[in-house]
Amino acid sequence: MLLWTTRSRALTLSLFALVVTVVFAAPIATVVAAALAGSWTDPLPSNLGGRNFAAALSDENLASLAVSLQTAFVAGALALVVGTWAALAAREAPAWLRRITDAVFHLPIAIPSVAIGLGLLITFNSRPLLLGGTKWIVILAHTILVLAFTFSAVSAALDRLDPAYRQAAESLGAGPTRVLLRITLPLLLPALGAAAGLSIALSMGELGATVMVYPATWKTLPVSIFGLTDRGQVFLAAADTTLLLAVTLLALLVVGRLRRR
Repeated sequence: MLLWTTRSRALTLSLFALVVTVVFAAPIATVVAAALAGSWTDPLPSNLGGRNFAAALSDENLASLAVSLQTAFVAGALALVVGTWAALAAREAPAWLRRITDAVFHLPIAIPSVAIGLGLLITFNSRPLLLGGTKWIVILAHTILVLAFTFSAVSAALDRLDPAYRQAAESLGAGPTRVLLRITLPLLLPALGAAAGLSIALSMGELGATVMVYPATWKTLPVSIFGLTDRGQVFLAAADTTLLLAVTLLALLVVGRLRRR
């Protein structure tokens, strides 16, 4: 809007396209190329084929992918419920309590995810709160990490919500529960859908906390990819990463379609 000449706009768009290409498109294209490569000793990959993808579709990797999907959807649903409840409750609280709630719910993104994982591992490693060695500690870690984003999305939507709708419903005799179910939540559906999609996408790629807490029976695909790169199997790791990207995009498309409906 602040660019008045055609030349300045073209220069700005070219610079933006260059940044997007270098920061986003080029790394993804490199991963896909490595997934197709049999070797990469020259500037371009060679011996291209689908051997790495065939290995990526092994039973072990598909099991890890299924674990990632289950963890993402369960953690996303839990974070959506808790984050929405907290945002609605904070809206009616005093200003000082809203500030404290906002700080608490944003704390997980202000500290390293490894610290979250280590804290959960220590806290839930003895009875009566024994979650260590189970899938639930992984799901809990993912829920905590994505909770800040659901809380932020719903809180921002509530701030933009016109209070006239609620006031009109209350003036017509609707109680708090009816206003919440028939007015507030339907108006929040776009924000809830966006928060659910973001939570799933973040959970699908989470690694830092997962490495600290996952049991051998509940290994997500990012953990498998990390193990492959640690063993030097870069091409197979690239194929797994491409598979993870494709499935994550498909899951987001499904969530987006449900949101539009």
